[in-house]
Amino acid sequence: MTARRPSRRSLLTAAGAIAATGALAACSSSGAEDDQDLGYRSGDGSVTAFDESQRGEPVELAGETLDGQTWDSADHRGKVVVVNVWASWCGPCAKEAPHLVALNKEMKGEDVQLVGINFRESSVATGRAQAKTWGFTWPSIYDKSGITSIAMQGKMTTQPSTAVLDRQGRIAAVVLGATTQSTLRGLIEDTLAEGGR
Repeated sequence: MTARRPSRRSLLTAAGAIAATGALAACSSSGAEDDQDLGYRSGDGSVTAFDESQRGEPVELAGETLDGQTWDSADHRGKVVVVNVWASWCGPCAKEAPHLVALNKEMKGEDVQLVGINFRESSVATGRAQAKTWGFTWPSIYDKSGITSIAMQGKMTTQPSTAVLDRQGRIAAVVLGATTQSTLRGLIEDTLAEGGR
């Protein structure tokens, strides 16, 4: 896997290949020893960017959203799609939320679509209430079972995680752990600049 710096705005820590076996990991506010015992994985905000030649097949992500609609990544080919995994029980997700809200406002009018994955939430009502509290106005797929980790090709292994999909729907970059508006903006701008649909 080839890592590259996505932009001068983003400080990258190149991560190694992520094993699919970690795909159902979760964040925890407990200590490191407890995390290890429970098999949880907390991300540190590290970024892996994938050169165009190193990207896999397009992501096939679809499901019912918190507002009862259907969302399908195939309907958004030609746009850069930002996929964010979050949950109400995830402390780092709360820290990250204002950055996502600001990013969504900043990128309005661009060829960019945000979508959430409400991961292993206890109920749709809980997820919907939390999304409203945090100011999430974009759709979020409700994923109680954790099945979306397969659709995301095993690369989103922490809560939160964020992936940037290129115009063809392939994973261009992944952030493991809470991220910032500026980091995501840099990744999105680089992916938008690739041009071709």
